[in-house]
Amino acid sequence: MSKRKHIVIFSGAGISAESGISTFRDNGGLWDKYDVKEVATPDAWRNNPQLVLEFYNERRKQVLEASPNAAHKAIVELEKKFDVTVITQNVDDLHERAGSKKVVHLHGEIRKSRSTYDPKLIYNIKGWELNPGDRCEHGSQLRPHIVWFGEMVPEMTRAQEITASADVLITVGTSLNVYPAAGLVHAAPKGSKLFVIDPNDVPLEGLSDVKFYKDKAGNALPEIVKALLDSAD
Repeated sequence: MSKRKHIVIFSGAGISAESGISTFRDNGGLWDKYDVKEVATPDAWRNNPQLVLEFYNERRKQVLEASPNAAHKAIVELEKKFDVTVITQNVDDLHERAGSKKVVHLHGEIRKSRSTYDPKLIYNIKGWELNPGDRCEHGSQLRPHIVWFGEMVPEMTRAQEITASADVLITVGTSLNVYPAAGLVHAAPKGSKLFVIDPNDVPLEGLSDVKFYKDKAGNALPEIVKALLDSAD
């Protein structure tokens, strides 16, 4: 039996926006109510942990009220004939709720908390609130399991290794402007196929064998998935 081709999906905020989740660049969205320096940095946590917890509680509630859309569901269909890994910049769990089995979160997971004493201690959050006084087993306050601005991206090396084994790389809903994550497109091996989906123009310089779909994820991704599945027959 021949080895199943490896398809890597690299997703960003655009795919979740189609489920109603506010993105960092939205006008009038959740992020507009806050200064990013006051809610999404290590200094913000040190200066006002209450405000940080409130902000992420709001985001978490929004995620819980959202549902996977056509793009999330299309990705799952690929698992019928391919080895599929999702690498996402998103902190929501819509890929998992759609049914994707292998998901790597570069920027953390909104429905989890972690210890401020030992970052390896990670916990599921029941419901949507994480509050002052919620502590790990060592008595340390729990913080959102999120990679804040100014922090290292611990899953980056793993993501590069996964992408380096891709036969097909599909980027969807990401501007390819946020580094280091945007550099993943250059980790794909020579000879691999690259599909880029975004309703806005994205930088494609230095990339070969790329097909650009200037469209929403929910429109373009099901089309690409169908073509890939048909080609595998």
